[in-house]
Amino acid sequence: MSKQTMKALVKTEPKPGLTLMDVPVPNAEPGQVKIRILKSAICGTDLHIYNWDEWSQRTIKTPQIIGHEFVGEIVELGSGVTQYNIGDLVSGEGHIVCGTCRNCMAGRLHLCKYTIGVGVNRDGCFAEYIVIPAENVVRIAEGISLDVAACFDALGNAVHTALKFDLTGEDVLITGAGPIGIMSAIICRHCGAKKIAITDINPYRLRLAKEVLPDVWAVNPNEVSTSKLMHDMDIREGFDIGLEMSGSDAAFTDMVENMENGGKIALLGIHSGNTLINWDKVVFGGLTIQGIYGREMFDTWYKMMSMLQTGLDVEKVITHRFDYTDYEKGFAAMKSGESGKVVLNWA
Repeated sequence: MSKQTMKALVKTEPKPGLTLMDVPVPNAEPGQVKIRILKSAICGTDLHIYNWDEWSQRTIKTPQIIGHEFVGEIVELGSGVTQYNIGDLVSGEGHIVCGTCRNCMAGRLHLCKYTIGVGVNRDGCFAEYIVIPAENVVRIAEGISLDVAACFDALGNAVHTALKFDLTGEDVLITGAGPIGIMSAIICRHCGAKKIAITDINPYRLRLAKEVLPDVWAVNPNEVSTSKLMHDMDIREGFDIGLEMSGSDAAFTDMVENMENGGKIALLGIHSGNTLINWDKVVFGGLTIQGIYGREMFDTWYKMMSMLQTGLDVEKVITHRFDYTDYEKGFAAMKSGESGKVVLNWA
């Protein structure tokens, strides 16, 4: 007899916190796959929902299971699903697209205007089981640890952002040393960037960046100006590539001012609607500013697994591991600002 209920972390009410409770186990409908969660990772988005900030209040409908970063094994196939097998080790793309808009029809799935987010607009992966469409399932390549696979959603953000522009031989400035920023620095080094700087005002994260990549310049912009940083790095005309991960208006404004003419910025951080930058610098400096959202489906997934199989190592970015019953400790670590990626074990 199949299991009828499961443990899940649920946003039960419109207020801060989550509740660990028993909920019905979902069934795989036609075209869907049911996955038993082995490990999940806490994302900054999950922390927003936990804290019940203004964005969460506008976006989340309660009650709802949250979470969107996971690895697990397939336990049930809906009718019509033939490309996977029971027992396959998988993760899943957290953006469920419409399949019929202009971008979807052209194969630009990551640009779908009608995207539904797992753990945001529908039940997520902080549970013993999740059901997602078969087309969102991604089989995990051999040799990749479960902890790293659980972080693929965030790693995919880093890969999509870092690979937007050619990195080979370029000087790179990364603003924001959160887990995605640090993973981006690792990717830049893997792909042949010349010099890499990463900035943040959080001492813990700067230390973590330096521990992970000893040859990176990791600085607090309140203590070292970008002009002084460039002098120390022997960069004379400006940074070639900028990866904005912080969501800080001041960091973005400063990045624009310190780009080389013809420089390129990939913008992942979410900014206020009132961010002011020097548009003369953008126009007369011939800068490119590219917005980044999610991952390219599914080229980003292929590339990040390929890099992991050829020496990319992000294991040190995972700093905390807890059983799912200790989820409060996981969210406390995230909230403290003194953590990298936090993984919850559901096995």
